[in-house]
Amino acid sequence: MKKLIILSLLLSVTMTIKAAGVKVDRIDPTDWYVGMKNPSLQLMVYGKGIGSVNNVTTDYPGVVVDSIVRVDSPNYLLVYLNLSGAQAGTMTLKFDGKAVKYELKNREMTGDKRQGFDISDVLYLLMPDRFAQGPNHKSQIKGMRAYKEDRAAHSLRHGGDLEGLRQHLDYFNDLGVTALWFTPILENDSPDMGEWSTYHGYACTDYYRVDPRFGTNADYRRLIDECHKKGLKVVMDMIFNHCGFEHPWVADMPTKDWFNLPGWLKESGGTSDSRNTSFLQTSYKLTPVLDPYASEVDKRETVEGWFVSTMPDLNQNNPHLMRYLIQNSIWWIETAGIDGIRMDTYPYAFRKPMAQWMKELDEEYPNFNTVGETWVTQPAYTAAWQKGSKLSNMNSYLKTVMDFSFQEKLDSAKQEETDEWWRGYNRLYNSFCYDYLYPNPSSVMAFIDNHDTDRFLGNTQDSLALKQALALLLTVKRIPQLYYGTEILMNGTKKKTDGDVRKDFPGGFPGDTQNAFTAEGRTPQQQGMYSWLSRILHWRQGNNAIIRGSMKQFIPYEGIYVIYRQYRSKNVLTIINGRKKNAEMDVKRYAEAIGNKTSATDVTTGKTVRLDQPIKLRSRQTMILEY
Repeated sequence: MKKLIILSLLLSVTMTIKAAGVKVDRIDPTDWYVGMKNPSLQLMVYGKGIGSVNNVTTDYPGVVVDSIVRVDSPNYLLVYLNLSGAQAGTMTLKFDGKAVKYELKNREMTGDKRQGFDISDVLYLLMPDRFAQGPNHKSQIKGMRAYKEDRAAHSLRHGGDLEGLRQHLDYFNDLGVTALWFTPILENDSPDMGEWSTYHGYACTDYYRVDPRFGTNADYRRLIDECHKKGLKVVMDMIFNHCGFEHPWVADMPTKDWFNLPGWLKESGGTSDSRNTSFLQTSYKLTPVLDPYASEVDKRETVEGWFVSTMPDLNQNNPHLMRYLIQNSIWWIETAGIDGIRMDTYPYAFRKPMAQWMKELDEEYPNFNTVGETWVTQPAYTAAWQKGSKLSNMNSYLKTVMDFSFQEKLDSAKQEETDEWWRGYNRLYNSFCYDYLYPNPSSVMAFIDNHDTDRFLGNTQDSLALKQALALLLTVKRIPQLYYGTEILMNGTKKKTDGDVRKDFPGGFPGDTQNAFTAEGRTPQQQGMYSWLSRILHWRQGNNAIIRGSMKQFIPYEGIYVIYRQYRSKNVLTIINGRKKNAEMDVKRYAEAIGNKTSATDVTTGKTVRLDQPIKLRSRQTMILEY
């Protein structure tokens, strides 16, 4: 491993210029890399009056100043460079003759060497604030806006951090997941505001800085390096649709159209006192984006409306803003070594610039992957967002979309008896039968719950229903995503509060009375679920029947739903009894999958199951048979 790259919020050299009232406070990106396929680099220069600079020059070999762009605010200057012939080193930029140093770095590897997540992985989604706390955690960070950590309050920060995560990496290996998706770790310098508090991280106030409450940029890189050593990939949560109200852009907009509906910001003066001022809130309905009959007002409310008053909506149609965001994603790939991106609220942003972002990433990193949050429960809608879809008049270049249909159908099926037509696991069958709409079903992400939904268990401890859901999730043609704590039967509902589905992981914080990171610290019920799930997760790793195999499903018959996966001589049958009464599976009906095999091993128990006679199933029993 190469020497750890020490990252800094500010440039590694002094950038203060005292001439003609011009001052350079900061440049984004904080540094950059040579050898990119796209040699263009946008520098966003911050400083009071910096827009009055007449000339920006450099004599650094291979670097050309293509243009400088003065924007509406006098306190920003956009400098566009061409680095096509540049080598790594420290470049001197001159602003009206005054020098500023800027570092160009060598890349650790070419873009094609970056390997993203795929169907061979199982992603584990967690909230850093709610997972684990390191031993040297500081409950208050000097310079951050007023906040407090209170684990008894659902909507306040609880004090989890990156060091706490790092100390539990062996837990993920023991469980058997292969990739970690953290909810946003970028600076979120917003004050506490009761139910509107943004502890969740989706109100970014600095796109180039890890939130100091979690740690530093260097801590993040260290964590990722250690994850890689343990065979774990890391997926970074990003948000291009909106930012936090306390982002410097809000108080001092670079251009008049930096945000959607900026008139509200102008009237408020960009101060947090005006959060309750009337503004256009999104309808939250995504269908108008693709609806051929959508009205203009519906489309406008979807993509230009704000989520809430604390998260101003960014205008991706502004080319300078979009270049900033594109570069930011590239910078994190190169600087931190992330293995994937999860893009929040994907369809709420404008389609064309988002497609351009994905196209550029695909060209630079052909084996990288990004998953977009596409929260509509109809497969046709979701499929239209996947790269290469024939259902859309615009290629999104988005390789992975989220299967909300799978989550919704399972949520209904768990409460129903599987009948002969529509209810129970017929819902899953009737969802998968539309997989012909996807250009690549193997690159669709499925899940049973996440941080924005009720936990699968709701207010119950129904392990039978949970096992059925997890067996399907881990054996169908999908990239599976788990939500932290599922393995130990964590439950909760949004009806109570969002925080009820985002509880602290037991054992991650000082003073916890239970330590669920160890077998000894789990209850018998928790250990039973953990062991069951871990056995399947480890079995799934490198299993070509699941990763590369064909998939066939059988219409639920007498309440029994069967999925068949096959690759060469490897065969897997997932069998779900979708009724509360005992059942008997007639193996003759499944002869095309079983062939002349006479026995199989049930992965969930290790027991041998006869395939030449009817298979007896208990109420809501789940089997995963390998033969």
